[in-house]
Amino acid sequence: MIKGIGMDIIEIDRIQKLIERQPKFLERVLTPEEMRLFHEKTGTRRWEYAAGRFAVKEAFSKAEGTGIGETLSFQDIEVSSDRKGKPILIRPYSEGVHVTITHSRDYAAAVVVIES
Repeated sequence: MIKGIGMDIIEIDRIQKLIERQPKFLERVLTPEEMRLFHEKTGTRRWEYAAGRFAVKEAFSKAEGTGIGETLSFQDIEVSSDRKGKPILIRPYSEGVHVTITHSRDYAAAVVVIES
């Protein structure tokens, strides 16, 4: 049974400008492991990565029905990849959570489905 579905879309250049203007934005949104992976990337891939992670976290919070804020923060949610490169949620839980991320030249989008 589906517990929740969340979707988010973000402009990649908006995330890039935020990071360039306010570097602390990354520390607020990305976990230490996600930060490490962000710094391994170069060029536009870096901005796509950050925007994709932001979109997943927003989509997950929508699927949970809480949004980001009082009950759930960006730091509570961690996204990784399985051995094939498929995005997976590892925090706050992964059981029954399905994640997909997509990018175009201008946008990153994510959908999260939570099963109960």
